[in-house]
Amino acid sequence: MISKIARRNKIKTRIRGKISGTAQRPRMSVFRSNKGIYVQVIDDLAGTTLVAASSKGIAGGTKSEIAAKVGEQIAKKAVEKGITEVVFDRNGYLYHGRVKSLADAARQGGLKF
Repeated sequence: MISKIARRNKIKTRIRGKISGTAQRPRMSVFRSNKGIYVQVIDDLAGTTLVAASSKGIAGGTKSEIAAKVGEQIAKKAVEKGITEVVFDRNGYLYHGRVKSLADAARQGGLKF
């Protein structure tokens, strides 16, 4: 039987084979743990993180509401740096729940993907 982590890593590898971030259109990568959610905007060609945001310091609300606040944060920071288009990397997670609410909030904040 394949473990949950091994399954996610297999999906993650398949996704990363198809998408890559450039300076014009960086990759927005999401990581979710049991306690928090983290997101980075990455230029894969240069190997640098351009913008990052996390749920650290955000209190109150459900996990989905906190994820939405993180989505708003990353959109605000990215737009300030002049980034409007990104490639969304769900990192092997299902596009549902916290990942979806983060993505929707980032779209409302001005990011296109």
